[in-house]
Formats: sequence, structure tokens, C-alpha cells
Amino acid sequence: MIIGGGAGSNPEQQGGADQLIFDADVNNFEGDVLRASMEKPILVDFWAPWCGPCKQLMPILEKVVQAAGGKIKLAKVNLDENPELAQALRVQSVPTVFAFFKGQPVHAFQGVQPESQIQAFIGELVKMADANAPEALNIPESLKAAEEALKEGRVDVAQAIYGDILEQDEDNVAAYIGMIRSFITDGTPEHAREMLEHAPEAIAKAQAFIEAKPALELAAKDQGDESELAPLLAAVEAKPDDQDARLVLAEAQFGAGQKEQALETLLGSIAQDREWNEQAARKQLLEFFKALGNADPLTVAYRKKLSTLLFS
Repeated sequence: MIIGGGAGSNPEQQGGADQLIFDADVNNFEGDVLRASMEKPILVDFWAPWCGPCKQLMPILEKVVQAAGGKIKLAKVNLDENPELAQALRVQSVPTVFAFFKGQPVHAFQGVQPESQIQAFIGELVKMADANAPEALNIPESLKAAEEALKEGRVDVAQAIYGDILEQDEDNVAAYIGMIRSFITDGTPEHAREMLEHAPEAIAKAQAFIEAKPALELAAKDQGDESELAPLLAAVEAKPDDQDARLVLAEAQFGAGQKEQALETLLGSIAQDREWNEQAARKQLLEFFKALGNADPLTVAYRKKLSTLLFS
């Protein structure tokens, strides 16, 4: 609802609670004011088209709210069109301004006030909101904690941490990639594929994401049919020295979701002939590590096995 001819009305500022300044009525008051005030304070200005003082106060309220940088909103309620709201809040004269926070009215004033007093009024509300805001995450430390949790197999903990980071910084590439890896680890690659396909623009253009994407897609791809592995296993068993057959088997095992078996197959190939085809088995193993991620328990375990094999 756009209030025509109202005091200080500005159509560009109106149209819904996603705006800093918007119209409220009996239909949207619960959602756009009460529930929305759980996140940040909302001023509710009861005014009327016939009210001279309202025309003086409204521009001041708008100016100070806009200057608050999005930390507070202003909802305008036309008294004549919403007598139920006025009655519920016991509004006896206009202009009357309430401040709602956490779903409750916390302050109020009546009549025209100097801009300095309104600034002080809003300043107190901002302080109240800041005091109730959750403490900001230490993102570098949180990323370390999430990676450690992933290494230890505590995938749910890692996902919770990555989720908190992305809630605070939605364009955090490391957390976004970490969340994708966590879905791969917990056996829900469809969620990983969804995140890969629908990455926000800022993340999709980040170099770290571009570099990691091929490996992530490899780890999250649709699993192949395990029945197709039988002839490949038989080929390796028939010719244990056939390194080509081992490499094909490892790639098929990884694609079928048998990631540990794939790593084991490549490790066996390296043990047999580490220099075969310019160390093709070791290079493929490193690609699998990249696909799984450094924090994946399989990567951690098989890096140690590879090191032991190479340097023993």
C-alpha cells in the first residue's frame, strides 16, 4: 500500500519491510513489524493526513533512519486507515512513535521532537541492538576449526561452523568450498553438486573456486554402476602387472563411490612400479586427494601411506 498525499511520503522508500522505510497496516503488522523487529529495531510512526505536526515529524524521522545505515527501520501507520492498531497500542494522539525490538514496544514518544532528540532516541535503540547482536566470528580461526573437525570425521560440526561463517560472510570462498567438501564426505554429493551448480556470482568468479571446481566435480559426480567394476577387477587379477588396468580400475572405483578402494588400488600400483608412465599412478592419486580435499580423513590417511611408501 502506498499512502497517497501522506506526510513525508516517498514512493521510492515504500513497498515492503525489505525497505528501510515502508508502510504498515493491520495486514502486515505482525510479519513486517513484530517478527521483523526480532532482528533489528523498527520505529512505528502513527500519523494522519490531516495532522500538521505529522508533516513536520515525518521528514525528520526519515532522515535520521536513513542516516543510521540500515541498523533501524521505519514503519508508517495511517491512523485513519488502521484504527485497530491504534486501539491495540492505545494511541491517543498523533504523531505517536513506538520503537519495537524483539517483538515488543521498548520506547515511545508523542508529538514533534527536535532532530537532536530523535537522533539520541535512535542512538539508544542502535546500542540496544548492538548489545544483543551475536558476537562476530573469528573467521580464520573458525575455518581452521572446521577443517580440523572434517579431518576428525565430525562432519556435522564442520557443517555447522561453515554455515555460521557463510551466515556472517556469504561470499567466503573457503567456507563455501569447505561446505561442498563436507557434503561429499557425509555421502550426500547431490548437495555438493547443487552448490557447485548454483554458486553465487562472487564465489563463482573467485580464483580459488575456479581452481577447486574440477576436483570438486570429480568427487561429487554421479556414482557409476558397481556391477561394471567386476570385469575390471578380473582384468587386474588376471594380469597383476598391468598398470593400465589398475589405473582404469581406480578411476572406475572412485566414480562408483568406492573412494578408499580407488586409493588403495593406486597405492598398490605405486608399490609395484612408481615410475610407470611418468608416475601416472601417483599423479592420479594426488588428483583424488585434491578432489576429496586436504581435510578428508581418507586424504589424511593415504597421504601418510604414500609418504611411507615413497620414503621407506
